[in-house]
Amino acid sequence: MKKTLQSRALRREVSKQLHMKRYVLVFLSLIGLVFSTHGKAIEVMITPDMASVDVIYEERRITIRRNQDRKNKVKSYYSYTSRRCPPFCIQPISAAAGVQTVGELEVIDYLKKVSKGDHSLLVIDARTPQWPRRGMIPGAVNIPWTMLDFEHSDAKSVARLMEERLGVSYSEGEIDFSNAKTLILYCNGMWCAQSTRSINALMAMGYPPERLKWYRGGMQAWEMLGLTTVEAGK
Repeated sequence: MKKTLQSRALRREVSKQLHMKRYVLVFLSLIGLVFSTHGKAIEVMITPDMASVDVIYEERRITIRRNQDRKNKVKSYYSYTSRRCPPFCIQPISAAAGVQTVGELEVIDYLKKVSKGDHSLLVIDARTPQWPRRGMIPGAVNIPWTMLDFEHSDAKSVARLMEERLGVSYSEGEIDFSNAKTLILYCNGMWCAQSTRSINALMAMGYPPERLKWYRGGMQAWEMLGLTTVEAGK
C-alpha cells in the first residue's frame, strides 16, 4: 500500500514537472516574439502581437520590422510637404470604382501570402526605376507605370507583360482575365499618381477592379512608420 501511494505521488510529481516545462517553453516562445535576433527587446512593434514578418525578396528572406530607434526620422525626400502640383497632386481616397484602398497591415498580409507561395497575388511598386533604387517594400516587384501606358510602351510589350507576369491570357484576339492575379499597387504616397496611372491603364484594358488593390499611403507612409525597406538591385 505504501509503495502504491509513493508511486502515485511520484507520477503526480512527474506530471507536474512536465506541465511546468510546457509552461516555460510557451513562455519562452512568447518572449522570443518580442526579441530581435540580436537579443534586444523589440519596443516598437508592428501590432501588439506582431513584432516582425519574414518575406521573400529576390529569393532572399527579409525580415520586415519597424525601426527600433525611437529618434529615427523619415528620409529627407519623403519629408517635403509642398511639391509642385501638377504633377504631384493629392490623390483621392479611392483610385477607381471597385478598387479597394488598403493600408500597411493589409499589404503585410499580402506579402506574407506571396512569400508562402500564393501565386494568385502580386505586390507591385509602380514607380519608375530611380525610386525603387532608393528603397522599396520587401517582397514587391517593380513594374513601372510606363510599362502599362501606351504612350510609353507598345501594344505588343504591354500584352507580353500582362501574359507573363499578371496571369492574363489571350485567345483569338480576346483578353481572358479569369486567371488574372490580384494586384496590390503602390507608389510614393498620397501625392503620387504613378500607381493610379497603372490602375487606370489596367482597367481600361478590362482588368477586373475587384482584383486591384491600392496602397494609397505608399512609400511615404511606409517610411514614416519605420518599416523595413530594401534598395532595388541590391
